[in-house]
Amino acid sequence: MTVPVIPFEAGEAGLDWLELTDALAAGHDLPKAEVGDTFIYRDPDTLLSRSAWIDGLGIAVKSATIFPGNARRGSPAINGGVTLYADTDGTLEAIVDFHLVTKWKTVGDSLLAARRLARPDSARILIVGAGTQGRNLHAAYSALFPAAAFAVWNRTPENAAAMAAEIPGLSVTDDLEAAVREADIVTCATMSTEPVIQGDWLRPGQHVDLIGAYRPDMREVDDTALLRARIFVDSYDTTLDHIGELKIPLASGAIQRDDVIADYYSLDRFARGSEDEITLFKNGGGAHLDLMTSRYILSRWKAA
Repeated sequence: MTVPVIPFEAGEAGLDWLELTDALAAGHDLPKAEVGDTFIYRDPDTLLSRSAWIDGLGIAVKSATIFPGNARRGSPAINGGVTLYADTDGTLEAIVDFHLVTKWKTVGDSLLAARRLARPDSARILIVGAGTQGRNLHAAYSALFPAAAFAVWNRTPENAAAMAAEIPGLSVTDDLEAAVREADIVTCATMSTEPVIQGDWLRPGQHVDLIGAYRPDMREVDDTALLRARIFVDSYDTTLDHIGELKIPLASGAIQRDDVIADYYSLDRFARGSEDEITLFKNGGGAHLDLMTSRYILSRWKAA
């Protein structure tokens, strides 16, 4: 049997954001994933492999080659692929484009939380960060809130303007505080090591979605935001002790572990307690989500 190799554009053609969130939810009904990461270095280059095995779903190994010097040659600095193996006998089932899995996994992760935590009548969505993920966030949140008005803020205004020029109806704001106060949903995808969102700006009923911080020294919101909100994460294992967003305030005592209500393995707890509470979700990613997303991509590829 020929093993399918699923490229970005052809693989994306049959995908649906809300259908993906259903697949992610179903994946968390299965036994908890076993995960492992490995790094190999050849200065300045890196090979990162993230693997996951879920009983009943199979195995995925997502490998990324990071070659900073590629920029000088006009080629992408990050390349890679995801290999999927059968749960029953370990045979190779598919090779999926790295960037396709990363795009849909990262934003689909946040969208699943928003389906459970954001108010259904959310009408104003603020995207903080005008990079690739900012564009992906617009696509995903548009599927969940098709009538919402979107605005974008970026530290470099020219980048926000460029994003707005690509997306009809997207407005640009240069006043972050005012935009946060007006939004029903604030979704943040920056590379900041210092909080860009202040808790004093938040108002009752909002949902805050945090994607950007992934290192121990990175944060997108301050302690006040965490203290004012009910906190949820995709995985305790990939967030609490690894990402500065929670690792730093936990270490300082600003918040306690019990303040983090649930992760996706307790998805039934992802719910608003009231219309006025502030909910906050930290997207940490993880190889288990790459596996769930890759399985969804392969299922749609076969169906097509």
